Amino acid sequence: MDTTLIIMAAGIGSRFGEGIKQLAKMGPNGEIIMDYSIYDAKEAGFNKVVFIIRKDIFEEFEEVIGSRIKKQIDVEYVFQELNDLPEGFKLPEGRTKPWGTGQAVLCCKDVVKEPFVIINADDYYGKEAFVKLHDFLVNGEDLGREFTMGMGGFILKNTLSDNGTVTRGVSVVDEDGLLSQVHETTGIEMGEDGKIKCDDPVVQEWISPEDKVSMNMWAGYPEFIDYLAEDFKDFLANVKEGDLKSEYLLPNIVDKLLKEKRANVKVLETQDRWFGVTYKEDKEIVQKAFSELIQNGGYTEKLWK
Repeated sequence: MDTTLIIMAAGIGSRFGEGIKQLAKMGPNGEIIMDYSIYDAKEAGFNKVVFIIRKDIFEEFEEVIGSRIKKQIDVEYVFQELNDLPEGFKLPEGRTKPWGTGQAVLCCKDVVKEPFVIINADDYYGKEAFVKLHDFLVNGEDLGREFTMGMGGFILKNTLSDNGTVTRGVSVVDEDGLLSQVHETTGIEMGEDGKIKCDDPVVQEWISPEDKVSMNMWAGYPEFIDYLAEDFKDFLANVKEGDLKSEYLLPNIVDKLLKEKRANVKVLETQDRWFGVTYKEDKEIVQKAFSELIQNGGYTEKLWK
C-alpha cells in the first residue's frame, strides 16, 4: 500500500532568530532535521513525501534538501499561501499571519490520495512513532466512526525545551487508547518543583509530566483532507472582522470532530524523546542529540548512501 509523509515546512520560524529554522544544519554532513524524519519514515515503509512550503523559500529549500531527497523517495511540493482561500472569501486587509496547520494540510488535496502521516518540519520524532503509525494505516483498523485517525502520543516530559515555554496539544486518552480530548495549551514548562506549569488554568489543574501530548504527528486517510475543504469555509465564515491572527489548527479540528462524535483517534504511545528547534539556543542541543544518536548506532554518520 502506498503511504505518504506530509511535512509542514511553511512556518516563518521567527523565534529561531536567524535564517530559516527548518533548514538549519544539524548532522555531521549538513543533514537537517527533515533528513532524519524522512529517513525514519522511509525505513518504516512510507514511499512518498509531500513538502508544504512557501513559494519564496522554494529555491533555498530545493538546494538544501529537495534535490538530495528526490534521489531517495518520491517528492512533491505544495505551497501554502495566505490568499489561497475558497471561492467567496477574501484575504482580510492587514493579515500577514499564516492560516495555520489545517490550511497547510488542505493544500495537499490534489496530490495526496493515499493514507498519510503529517509532521512538522522542525521536529524530530524518533523511529518508533513512524513504525506504529505506518502499521496502523496499513492495517486499516476500523474504529467505528466516520473518520479513523491515529496520533503519535509523546510523553510530555520528553518534549520540553530548556530554553523557554512550548505549546503542546495536551491529550486525554481513554481506557481503549482512544483520544477523548486535546487541549492546545501554551506556556508549558517544567517548574523547579518538578511540576508542569502552563497558561491554561483549567489544564493546569490536572496536567502532569507523564501526560501524552500531540506533536502534530497525525495519521489519516484522504477523506480527512476532503473534510478540511468544507470545514475551512466554516472557520473563515466565523472569523470576526478585525481578527488578523485566528488560525485553523489541526488539534482544534480534531477536537471538534471528537466532540461531534465523528472521529475516533488511536493514540499510539512512543517513549522516544522528541526534540526540535523552537528557539535559537535549541540548535546546539539538537546537534548534540543527533551526535549521540549516531554514536549509539541509531544512524550512520553519513545518513544517505
